[in-house]
Amino acid sequence: MGREGGVMELEPIIRIEGVSKTFSGKENKVEALRGISLEIGRGDIYGIIGMSGAGKSTLVRCLNFLERPTEGTVFVEGQDLSQLGEKQLRKLRTKIAMIFQNFNLLMQRTVLDNVCFPMEIVGVSKKQAREKAREYLRIVELSDKETAYPAQLSGGQKQRVAIARALAMDPQILLCDEATSALDPTTTKSILALLKEINAKYGITIVIITHSMEVVQEVCSRVAIIDAGLLAEHGTVEEVFTAPKSRAARKLVFQGEQKVSLMKSRRCVRIVFTENSSFEPVIANMVLECKASVNILLADTKDIGGIARGQMVLQLPEDDRTAERMITYLRDRNLTVEELKDYVDE
Repeated sequence: MGREGGVMELEPIIRIEGVSKTFSGKENKVEALRGISLEIGRGDIYGIIGMSGAGKSTLVRCLNFLERPTEGTVFVEGQDLSQLGEKQLRKLRTKIAMIFQNFNLLMQRTVLDNVCFPMEIVGVSKKQAREKAREYLRIVELSDKETAYPAQLSGGQKQRVAIARALAMDPQILLCDEATSALDPTTTKSILALLKEINAKYGITIVIITHSMEVVQEVCSRVAIIDAGLLAEHGTVEEVFTAPKSRAARKLVFQGEQKVSLMKSRRCVRIVFTENSSFEPVIANMVLECKASVNILLADTKDIGGIARGQMVLQLPEDDRTAERMITYLRDRNLTVEELKDYVDE
């Protein structure tokens, strides 16, 4: 295994090759996906991110052939899904679990019976199913809720039940389609921490479909950005955060589509800080050294893989020589500095 951007390269468990999906209606056709090719490593937590309507949920349904691609195919554990019959696909899907935004729990069943349900379908005995269900309810910290009904649970508890139900089938892959979108920020963090713990303990490959860069930064090691059905960019989360290349990535990482008006200078740079650097001393010292002020248009901090990463967008002076001197000053201090085009309106 090699190392890519500080993240170990993993043997692929999912390989997506040239996947396109077109939905045909009476009056028009919608190209939901166009020529997507990706590899997802065994044991990875992989994020697939995009705005609403980008095609990411269609892509996740293609991963287990709940949606058959119009073109291209998907390989899971080396098996070409396009060559499998329905019976073979059903067997394969028992190893690819899914959790959803709306939880998909059976409201007339208790928590314990909800977790047992998929095991009942495949013929596991009632005694064995209940034993396994109790084991996974303990893992998701809901042992005291096994006789409760979904209506008596909070959103976070419902999602924990859904996770326990998915784990009960001993999956190799867990697909999470907007699984935290209906949850508040604190509950989202607890669910993501649980997924990270499950990944570490059981080695389950987790694919997270989301529109939130914060979710990806919290738990994922790699990310693919889908934009209007196309693969806009992919790489390690650190690479994409530090130097986003595509328009879609810039928009998700630092609001690159949001232009600032009523500013004279159009010269803007984005700086990325590591855990060993801080905003104020570097910027203040640069202003003193170069004897010119700057405007701070954006500043925030993200936690990526447990490491604090900061970013700042600065509007530099109109004078090109002063602006270049400031850029050199920042780069000499080993900061990542990227010039932004069209961040400020005319």
